[in-house]
This record gives sequence, C-alpha cells and structure tokens, in this order.
Amino acid sequence: MIHDKKQVLVIIGGGFGGIELIKRLRHSAFDIILIDKNNHHTFQPLLYQVATCGLSDVSITAPFRRIFKGQKNFRFRMAEVTGIDPGQKKIKSNIGDICYDYLVIATGSVSNFFNNEDLAKNSLSLKNVMDALNIRSLLLREFEMAITRIQSDEKKILLNFVIIGGGSTGIEIAGALAEFKTHIVASDYPELDPGLMNIHLIEAADRILPMMSNNSSSKAYRYLTQMGVKVWLSTKVTNYDGLNVTFSDGTILRSSAFIWTAGVKGAMIPGIDPDSVISNRYMVNGFNQVKGYNNIFAIGDVAAMISPAFPKGHPLLAMPAIQQGKRLASNLKLQQDGRTMKKFTYTDLGVLATIGRNKAVAELPFGKFSGFFAWFLWMFIHLVRLIGFRNRIIILIEWMFSYFTYEYSFRIITQKGKTPEIIRKSHR
Repeated sequence: MIHDKKQVLVIIGGGFGGIELIKRLRHSAFDIILIDKNNHHTFQPLLYQVATCGLSDVSITAPFRRIFKGQKNFRFRMAEVTGIDPGQKKIKSNIGDICYDYLVIATGSVSNFFNNEDLAKNSLSLKNVMDALNIRSLLLREFEMAITRIQSDEKKILLNFVIIGGGSTGIEIAGALAEFKTHIVASDYPELDPGLMNIHLIEAADRILPMMSNNSSSKAYRYLTQMGVKVWLSTKVTNYDGLNVTFSDGTILRSSAFIWTAGVKGAMIPGIDPDSVISNRYMVNGFNQVKGYNNIFAIGDVAAMISPAFPKGHPLLAMPAIQQGKRLASNLKLQQDGRTMKKFTYTDLGVLATIGRNKAVAELPFGKFSGFFAWFLWMFIHLVRLIGFRNRIIILIEWMFSYFTYEYSFRIITQKGKTPEIIRKSHR
C-alpha cells in the first residue's frame, strides 16, 4: 500500500515501551514524534546504584537524540504534557498543542502514597535520575551532619535509614546501604561509630518479594538480616512527618532519611474518559487500544490489560512494556496497511532481585537460583538490556572495580536538600 502522506504518531514517554516501539517503527510510514519532559531515557533498574554511590547517573542514561540518531522518521520534543483532547486529536503541552493521527501513552508510573499528604511531602522516592541524586546527596549529608552532632541520639536519628516496601527496589536499596556501612563508613568517617548506622526495611505483607516464591523470599530475608538490615514484616506505616515514622500499631521510629518504594500507580494524563480508567491505569484491549478509542493506545505500567491470567493487568515491570512496544509496532503497521491486528500475549521471562555482592535470587523459565549464580545472571541480563555500548562498558568497568576494591566511586553531594527536622529542632 502506498501512503501519500505520513500519518503522525505521537508517543508520550520515552521509557522501555516507548523506546522499543520507536525502534521497531524505524522504517515505517509514520512520522513519529516522541514527547518527554526529560531529554533522555533512564535505565530504571539501576537507579538504586546511583542513589547509593555505586554508579554515575550518566552511565544509566542515554539522550533520545543519540539513541535515534539517523532515524529519518523520528522527531523529539522536550515538553510536559498537560492534557489530551481526543475530539480534536491533539495533546496539550507547555510548548503548545501537538496534533496526532495515532497516540501512544507510555508515561510509566509514579510513586503511590495512597492519598497521604504527609508521606508524599516528606518521603524520598526513586523513579528518576533526580530522585536518585537526591537520595545519594541525602545519604552523604546525613553522615556529614552526624559528625557535627554531640548527642548520640541525634547521630542515631541522622543515621537511621528507613526504606518502605519490600519489593525489588526496596531490598536492593537496603542491601546497597548495608554494603556501604560495611565497606565505606569506617574508612571515610573514622569519627563515627559504624554501629550508629541502622537500616530498616519495612514491609506490610508477611514476607518480602511477594511477587516471587516463598523460597526466594526466605533467602532474600536471610541475606538481608545477615548483612545487618532490620527487616520489619507485617508492619504498615501510616505516617511520616520528617522525623517520626508512625506504624499502624502506634510504634514510632525516628529517622531523617525515609525512602518510599511501597507502591506505584500509572502516570495519568487528563482528558481521557474516566470510564476508561481502572486503578490509575488505562483500560486497554488485547491490541493495547484504550477503551473507547480506536486511535489511542497505552503500553507499559500505565496500561491495564485485564484477562483471566492477569485480573489486575500485567505486572508493572520493564518486560511487559518492552513486549507491548514490540507487538504494538507490528499492529500499527498492520492497521496502516488495512490488515488485521494481532492480540498481545505476554511471555513471562522471570524475575530477578539482587541484595548485594554474590547475593541475589532469580526465578527464570529454566529454573530458580540464588547466591552467586543468580547475582551473575542479574548482572549479565542488566548489562545486555542497557542502551548503548558505551554505557555497558562503563558500568562493567565500574562493577569490576568495586567488586575487587570494595570502593564506591561516586560519593559526591550534588543536591542541597533541606535541613533534617532533628537539626532544625535542636536550634529552636
């Protein structure tokens, strides 16, 4: 079929799904416009290593214009989308309106604080590079401030690190902080007793890594406790005011470093019919079309494809987004050529989570593993999935260097941050 005029395909969000979709449409008859508030793609699975001084933020990011350099049907606009007007087939943004023939919403997810304003205001989350740099700067500032305090109680509060959520991100941060305590604190901060640093991992369920088997959860729990992490199970946090962590049973834990990884929700955009939304995600059919719209699609975390196998939609992970991006690329070409689209089928390739050096758990189609082999698999798979040969080489070198030297290279405070509540109170 010959197309006299290229149809405009607008993609909102340059995450895993959006990037895969654009790659697969490289030689298609679409005029592709990618819109993102950042000018780069972020490899989110390694954000925690940036947050805990293990990697540079540059090594896990790639500018969109570099990724798609030479792709003639690609354009990028750095903008923040404020709304969608399906009737006029345009999106609204801070740089003006952008019209489309087809629209793909691939905005990913944001932290879910379950409508608790105090938690939203006082928590640190880990969804983007700026979040990671904020956590890294907080971590290092807490030690610098602890050195200046006379009272041991104040030191303990500054060095109490509380992580909410026992999923992959939570245990990875907890494990990385435990290794920081073991290998860095004594050498970099000789004026401080390393024992003053405590790492608390809080999980509302009765086990960590609830998406994995009981066996993997138990091994991860054992690894963390052996590393000195205090794991709180069946414990729900109801509030955090910047100093006091309040549990549902009334227990209070004092900390000025509070990291939230307990939940996410789809990053929604105003303008889509509310009847097309369920649990902060867009309801999509087997072709990723948003309910009620033929030319609007959603993929990844923001899409809820309900089926008997996935009654709550697919898991909010990178792999469903990547696979949906691949299938949607094929379907868009089929639809443009007047052919029948094919329904999406998710292939579960497994789950991995690392706790620290030589410590990980993996559940893959060919078996379940833990320890060194699972840790090696985790590193290999993440290296392969990284965008850009340069980033792969840099990260491999950094991992090898830190493995043999026990050194964390990126201990630089880049963000100012706010003064912890315990310090402000002591000066009143």
